[in-house]
Amino acid sequence: MNLLLSALLILFGGSLIALSVRSSTLATRVGILSVLVAAPMAGYVALKVLLSGQPLSFSAPWAVPGGEFSLLLDPLAAFFVLPISILSLFCALYAGPYMAHAGQSRSLAPHWFYFNIMVTAMLLVVIAANALLFLAAWEIMTISSFFLVAWDHHREDVRKAAWLYLFAAHLGMMLLLLMFLLAGSYCDGFNFNNFGPLAQLPIGSASLIYLLALFGFGVKAGLFPVHIWLPDAHPAAPSHVSALMSGVLIKTGIYGILRILSLLPPAPAWWGWLMALLGAGGALYGISLAAQQRDIKRCLAYSTVENIGIMLLGLGFGMVAAAHGHPKIALLAFAGGLLHIWNHALFKGVMFLGAGALVHATGTRDMNRMGGLLRRMPLVGLLWIGGSLAISALPPLNGLISEWLIYLSLAQAGTALDGFAALVPLLLFGLLGMVGALALVTFSRLIGICLLGEPRDPAAANPHKVAPAMLVSMGSLLAGCLMIGIFPQGTLRLTSTALSQVARLPVGAELGRAVTPLGLGALLLMAVLIILGGLFAWLRLFRLQTQTSTWGCGYPMPTARMAYTGESYAEFVSHHLMPKIMRPKVSGGKVSGFFPISSKLAQSSTDLVLMRFLQPLFVALADRCQRLRWLQQGQLPVYLVYIFVASAVLMVWSLWAGGHGGK
Repeated sequence: MNLLLSALLILFGGSLIALSVRSSTLATRVGILSVLVAAPMAGYVALKVLLSGQPLSFSAPWAVPGGEFSLLLDPLAAFFVLPISILSLFCALYAGPYMAHAGQSRSLAPHWFYFNIMVTAMLLVVIAANALLFLAAWEIMTISSFFLVAWDHHREDVRKAAWLYLFAAHLGMMLLLLMFLLAGSYCDGFNFNNFGPLAQLPIGSASLIYLLALFGFGVKAGLFPVHIWLPDAHPAAPSHVSALMSGVLIKTGIYGILRILSLLPPAPAWWGWLMALLGAGGALYGISLAAQQRDIKRCLAYSTVENIGIMLLGLGFGMVAAAHGHPKIALLAFAGGLLHIWNHALFKGVMFLGAGALVHATGTRDMNRMGGLLRRMPLVGLLWIGGSLAISALPPLNGLISEWLIYLSLAQAGTALDGFAALVPLLLFGLLGMVGALALVTFSRLIGICLLGEPRDPAAANPHKVAPAMLVSMGSLLAGCLMIGIFPQGTLRLTSTALSQVARLPVGAELGRAVTPLGLGALLLMAVLIILGGLFAWLRLFRLQTQTSTWGCGYPMPTARMAYTGESYAEFVSHHLMPKIMRPKVSGGKVSGFFPISSKLAQSSTDLVLMRFLQPLFVALADRCQRLRWLQQGQLPVYLVYIFVASAVLMVWSLWAGGHGGK
């Protein structure tokens, strides 16, 4: 634990030193160095706890009523500390050259201050063992990430995205405050080790705490339908911040849900059904909107909503199977949900860092202004293709492993459960398959439109070079994806202590046997790909000496305007498979006559939940609140009357409550 505390101090000290220096170059070096030193220390401690299963603790007095600087690194906390450490390290390494251009016109000291503070707060959130310390770290994490999202605050869309994120985060914070107050009222203190009585609560009280935790933490996690901040905040933030927020920051919300579940009595089936159905709905909704976006970072943001849905589907269905007395099925579902947390941190890190490299090189996030980048940026393109294969759950990479476990749990439940309970998992199986098919469309679209064909913009024809540190960060994360895909048994053994804590079940060898064929198949596929790649290179270098142009379909002078756009590629999905209410809006494009004048065709896709439901609701609430402004008279005597009336009401209420209690 001393090593972990040292890592926190190094991160915090690095943030203060970075803020105090004037030179952007020096601030960058201090910020990167502190993360490069502290992250491996924290990751090493987490790895030891995961392997041994022995928790570490630390406690010190804190001059706050009900507060205590109490830390606990058990397997569940270590399960989240490890990806936070890994992704923070590579995002910091990536950020150095990525932010160098911005450092020429403004100081980078605030950026590195908030970046290091955010990493410190994330670590503190998952190891805090006191409710007040947890909430303090949670708020610091929110505020620091808000300033990072608002880094390019000179742009109006960035300011709106940052404020929406802050607004949504504090709505969730209100639910969390209420949850901890309610939990503390049943216990002797606010330390997590004082929350033992929660396990004996009647199901009604426990359900209220669970619902507050699910939606309070769900706001940060991007749970559908309270995901509204995520699709705007991720594109607005710098790409390494987007990778860190999507890869690990939102997972602190899932950690919070799992931590509260570990304190409550065994979950009834409807808790799991609620989580699983919200997860399934979020997965389908997120990938449906991802397939319609032309902004590559916004596409990845909606993909994050999809993947959070897959995680919650696995975890929720694990709760259902455990409640119905099927421990083997529960372990498969829990293992799939937990492993997808790690998998998503790796491949979404690759995708956001890759998107940042493309944006850095071309100056645009619009896929329709890209094209031909694989030839001009081959390493970035190949790494991005690898990340796309992983996120699409294709072998030999890691996305397939976690989704396979969830598929197995749903399929086995369809034969083990009875009645309607057996039909729902089979329907969820089909829905998850539909999500996978849409993911293939979404990411083949990203690869084809951004990387292949011809450049559609001068910036895409002459992209800037990508620094080696950026390539190393992407390549290292993709190597992690490949390692899990080829050696899934070892990864599952590493997660077994955390899995046992979450599932409240012993973990046997069945999980390893369930993924062994996938690991062997991945090894065989890798061997085939290496042989085919070598054969292609040999033919290319020594056999193919002539070059001929491809058939141009009768066009003697083809141009990039003849190629597919992102909208046309996904036209069948967006205009025929989607329900009418979710289809993108199309404007313009109508021509008439033999010699029509020039016209423009535009297509836009908006978030249905935000624009059709939540925004009108909050506008109506704001209108009602405006009508109460007459209470703000701006006169001291009026405010003194308010204070007197409020004090009198409180006094009467306290006297009545005291007398009622005496009776």
